[in-house]
Amino acid sequence: MENAHPINKVHAAQVPDQPVTSPIDAKSQPSTNLENLNFEVLTKFQGKTLYKVEPSNQEKVIALTVDDGPWPSSTLQMLDIFKANNVKVTFFWVGSALQANPEIAKQVVAEGHAIGNHTWHHWYKSMDEATAKKEIDRTSDLIYKTTGVKTTLFRPPGGFLNNGLAAYAKRQKYSVVMWSLTSADTDPHAKPQAFVNNVLKGAKPGAIVLMHDGGGDRHRTVEALPQIIAGLKQQGYRFVTIPELLQESPK
Repeated sequence: MENAHPINKVHAAQVPDQPVTSPIDAKSQPSTNLENLNFEVLTKFQGKTLYKVEPSNQEKVIALTVDDGPWPSSTLQMLDIFKANNVKVTFFWVGSALQANPEIAKQVVAEGHAIGNHTWHHWYKSMDEATAKKEIDRTSDLIYKTTGVKTTLFRPPGGFLNNGLAAYAKRQKYSVVMWSLTSADTDPHAKPQAFVNNVLKGAKPGAIVLMHDGGGDRHRTVEALPQIIAGLKQQGYRFVTIPELLQESPK
């Protein structure tokens, strides 16, 4: 896929040294229902690498995905935008960021978004099976402990498929979820309007769109997001999570 090459991101997601929780009083928030939420995939997608889905009848569905959080400020701002627009997305979480921001994570799940695994450290380097296992399993365990979610959705940091992570994930029957369209919101020089243009010009039925809420200052992504959603709605798109998108594929 021409749009699915590894992107130029910071080598590892930078997580604040001290835990940072939502500035909103956690007691005032609805408690997360810790019944087992399973974001599992159809058997035909297990152990596979996915870039997009060909929806039945080429229905105009599109999946927004958000990487590297949960993150102070930007994740909460995005949640407000998604709620205001009745949009559900898929967040791919970095374990160390989740550890720092558990209350934000609970809010993401409580508001109905899907969750995927994005490793613990966001490393790009090659690693042996024991290290890959720890990166993925440690994150999976914390996702479950914090939110009650079990997921078999995995995204390798930077889109690197040959450093040991994707191979381990596939052996564990994860779907390795890549993307067919990037907002390019990690470009340090681009203006928010460029992110909007990238998504609106490249949108196709069944597309998986890459954007970020963590790993650094994402205020430009937050600024672009309402225009991205409005533009896609204007084009006739319906927003789905990755599990919902996979259900849209021909049986």
